[in-house]
Amino acid sequence: MNILHIDSSPLVGRSVSRELTEQVVAGILESVPSATLTRRDVALDPPAHAGAETIDIVRYQKDEDLTPLQLQERALANTLIAELQAADVIVIGSPMYNYTVTTQLKAWLDRVCQSRRTFRYTPAGPVGLLDPRKRVIVVISRGGNYTDGKQNHRDFQLPYLKEILGLVGLTDVTFVIAEGVNISPEERVRALERAHGEISQIVGAVGFEPKTS
Repeated sequence: MNILHIDSSPLVGRSVSRELTEQVVAGILESVPSATLTRRDVALDPPAHAGAETIDIVRYQKDEDLTPLQLQERALANTLIAELQAADVIVIGSPMYNYTVTTQLKAWLDRVCQSRRTFRYTPAGPVGLLDPRKRVIVVISRGGNYTDGKQNHRDFQLPYLKEILGLVGLTDVTFVIAEGVNISPEERVRALERAHGEISQIVGAVGFEPKTS
């Protein structure tokens, strides 16, 4: 089994999402010691924002049609897509920034969401090309509360992640949400306790069984 572990919080050493993704990965490795692990830290080693050079590499199939920067962009995209294709389990840490995902995670998504590679267009709409049996665990952390009915209209993070992961065929997605962590020290403790408990149930006592072969 191959695990792809993606962190996107710049707050190394004090990040809630990093703490929780570490628990997820540790729990899976405890259940499946033979699993291999690939780490992709898009906060510490972020892809550049998608500009014209990045967008144009999708249009050209031959290397001789590309500029040196485009060749570099294609090589990066090839690496990131290959990591995603090889993974049986994908663990993503996503703190909320300004009601949505971090710019670093968005840059990674812009690299791996490529027409004819991870999804294709059809008359009925886009169809994902990744194996739908891949299992995805997304850890979301938030300073405030966005699932209590009062601020859920400001949540552009969870709906976006569901939609964009579904675009490439990743539909077996479990979300662990730790929110309200900046409201008070007491609320932070409660949120973390709830999230740790959910993660223990996901990867816990009965073992972690991925659906891929």
